[in-house]
Amino acid sequence: MNIENRKAFHDFHILEKYEAGLMLEGCEVKSMRAGKANMRDAFAQHRGNELWLVNMHIDPYFQGAHNNPDPTRARKLLLNKNELAKLIGRVREKGLTIVPLRAYLKKNIFKVEIALVKAKKLYDKRDSIKKKEVNREMQRALRSRNRD
Repeated sequence: MNIENRKAFHDFHILEKYEAGLMLEGCEVKSMRAGKANMRDAFAQHRGNELWLVNMHIDPYFQGAHNNPDPTRARKLLLNKNELAKLIGRVREKGLTIVPLRAYLKKNIFKVEIALVKAKKLYDKRDSIKKKEVNREMQRALRSRNRD
């Protein structure tokens, strides 16, 4: 069970990574275990001295009936006090934000890997696409060479 935000690696320069706990309700846990979550447009926002994960979509649990919470509600992130203060201070800098990279299960507790990121410019995105294509071509050439 591993839910990834691949778009974040394409759209942002990742500066620092942190591991945070995620406060979920019962039906949300069951949906997450089934892999029914999407973090494509999610981001973290600080409200007071707390960090909240906004726009993470967790599909309603099909057997939850009327107990299912709103799929895109804000969910609290659980961090160490020192890490939280450091992140909030860095976010106040110009152009930095906090984005989730992946969600996973660790000792029956859902964790979210969040990252302090800076947005890529269009030319940076083109450059990373070009590097991926070059690496892919090199791998293909090596594979075909090894077959002969």
